Amino acid sequence: MNLSNYIAAGFQKSVSKSFVFVLSLLAVTSCDDYVTVDLPPSQLTAAAVFEDKLSANAAMIEVYAKMRKAGIFSGTSSGVGAAMGAYADELNYFGDDTKGISFFYGNALLPSLTDIPTLWNNSYSQIYGANAVIEGVQKSTALSQPDRDQFRGEALFVRALVHFYLQQLYGDIPYITTTDYKINSGVARMSAMDLYPKLIADLEEATTLLPEVYISAERVRPNRFAAKALLARIYLYNGKWAEAANEASAVLNQTELYKPAANLAATFKKQSPTTLWQFMPGVAGQNTDEATTFIFIAGPPPLLALTPSLMAAFEPGDLRKSTWTKAVTNTKGTWYHADKYKTKGNSGASVEYSIVLRLAEQYLIRAEARARQGDLIGAKEDLNVIRTTAGLGNTTAVTATAIIDAVLQERRVELFTEYGHRFFDLKRSETVNAILSLVKPGWEVTDSLLPLPETELLVNPNLLPQNPGY
Repeated sequence: MNLSNYIAAGFQKSVSKSFVFVLSLLAVTSCDDYVTVDLPPSQLTAAAVFEDKLSANAAMIEVYAKMRKAGIFSGTSSGVGAAMGAYADELNYFGDDTKGISFFYGNALLPSLTDIPTLWNNSYSQIYGANAVIEGVQKSTALSQPDRDQFRGEALFVRALVHFYLQQLYGDIPYITTTDYKINSGVARMSAMDLYPKLIADLEEATTLLPEVYISAERVRPNRFAAKALLARIYLYNGKWAEAANEASAVLNQTELYKPAANLAATFKKQSPTTLWQFMPGVAGQNTDEATTFIFIAGPPPLLALTPSLMAAFEPGDLRKSTWTKAVTNTKGTWYHADKYKTKGNSGASVEYSIVLRLAEQYLIRAEARARQGDLIGAKEDLNVIRTTAGLGNTTAVTATAIIDAVLQERRVELFTEYGHRFFDLKRSETVNAILSLVKPGWEVTDSLLPLPETELLVNPNLLPQNPGY
């Protein structure tokens, strides 16, 4: 179903429809712990949802649940960690040629491919949910000011995050700030030049609203520094080097909250001190979808394996290779899978959550931003924090260009299979065509953007023209 019809058919009737469904489940999973929330005796109205802290909290939790389950941030093969890893040069695909990810891997995307509108609509559904929280909290007369600030700050953070990823995938996109389906059904696309200031404004406001401390000990609700971490990334992508360095510094200076990994094997455990923000599994005792997607125990791989070029990118002695990848060998060959998340399925008590933002990226953001400003000593210091953790010696890069190249290399072996970092880095470093044309048969310069969903263009001409090449 296209975005306009999706909104018109489901969401415009009342904000509460979506959240009443959430609350009418047998149980609502709290992001602080697993508890059952009893339903109010009468059906909630849209306004009533946000007149009670418990139901308002459930509304915000449902936004996170949707993000974890489907769309960009899903740890399944349909999420960008797997799909864009296969689209770039991180993952080889061994599965069924009819599955959606096979079209990413084979560089055969079409505007009519089911995965394209599904990714788009799931993302805008999540943005809609964030906007519903923003509007509901704004109208609330019963929530305390700290609660209003918390929910609004979280929703602004989510709205900026999802828009940012959509822009990276599709290029010019609509920026949605309302639940009014009449407005949303005719939206036009916005250029990155116009979009970035709006995302920055959302995040800057979020940093003033969110507390420094986490409201959940397990860091499954963003705090002020999670918002600053995303802000640092967006500034970096927007070429605002000083601002990127400053925001990353604000995160890195919180040494009581965050610490570099003392043990790489524990980096992706749910209690890791390097985690800035993560998704809790939807079922008690369950672990990450990423582990299920990437881990295999026999070859040939049933779905995905790390590419030889990625495995060759690790320097000798890099502990990330021995700790975060694993070889599977038989008489037919050797393959490697991502082994960042090591626990599949239900383990009685969850040991791993899906980490969306973590500390290492902030060191790499600041290293690159410093190098681009001429602070080569500071850039190397940050870069060496990452290298030391990986068991490597200090960087030998000297010039600004060499240090930036070294940062991009570290990003490749540090952030592989995590939410499309590699593909986005290739794009922003303007090396995507040179590198992927060597490994992707038929790669065209226009392939750096996904096609807009054909269904969207048919119902909303304001989204035209289609991205070039499709």
